[in-house]
Formats: sequence, structure tokens, C-alpha cells
Amino acid sequence: MAVYFLESSALVKRYAVEDGTAWVRDLSEANAGNTFFIAQITGVEAVAAITLRARRGSMTTEEANSAIAHFRQDFDRMLYTIPVVLTVIARAMDLAENHALRGYDAVQLASALQVQTERQTYGLSSPIFLSADNNLNAAAAAEGLAVDDTNSYP
Repeated sequence: MAVYFLESSALVKRYAVEDGTAWVRDLSEANAGNTFFIAQITGVEAVAAITLRARRGSMTTEEANSAIAHFRQDFDRMLYTIPVVLTVIARAMDLAENHALRGYDAVQLASALQVQTERQTYGLSSPIFLSADNNLNAAAAAEGLAVDDTNSYP
């Protein structure tokens, strides 16, 4: 049983078939007993990413609608969200500056670091940061997080 922080690119793999999908789905099976955190904004990013796949033709509209419905259920039941509050935004600004990250990538990383900061309060192990973005993974590792690249799994 582990604690994971899923950045948007990692989370979408649970709902859209691509490299890493089987691995992410296995991690998120109820019997695996893992705990998952996401940034609050990941809800919007996940729906947008799935919708874009339908527009580009890599998913049918029906598949996208089903994936979004499944995600919305998970969003309410199995995913712990980190609110995007001023302390997270301030940290994200520093991360964007220090690691040349895009805006929402910096918010994702700041949210993961918030989980790292608060984990002991809740008796949790250190989170493992999951992302398919090499630059973001490098920044997360530089900030002291354990990182796993979801594209490393077939």
C-alpha cells in the first residue's frame, strides 16, 4: 500500500488507453489499497484531456463520455484533492521560477509537495509523484519527491 500523487497526465491514463494505462489501472484497483491525491485543478485538466482525445479521434465520443463519467465518480469517491490555496500558489510561483515550469505544472508540483508536508499529520508515507512529463518529473525529483514516469510502463 502506497501513497501516490497523480499529475494530470498520469491520471488520464486510468481513463484513456495509452502507454502506462494498464499499470495505472492496476495501482488504482481497490484491492491494491493505495491512496491517491490530485491537485484540485486536475479535475478540469482530466476532463479537457479526455474531451480533446475525442475531438482528435483517438477516442469515440461514447468512449470519452464514459471515461468522463467514470472519472467524475472517482473524483468524488477515491481521489483526495489538494485545494489550490494561496500557500500552494505562492509555492507554485517559486517552482515555476526555479524550474522553468509551465503554470499548471508548477501548481501540480506544489500540490504534491503540500501532500509531502502534511503526510505525517495523517500518518501517511511519502507520496510517489506520477507523471508522464519528463521536465515535471525532473523538477519533482529535484524537490525531493520519489518519482515514477508512467510512460515507462507498457
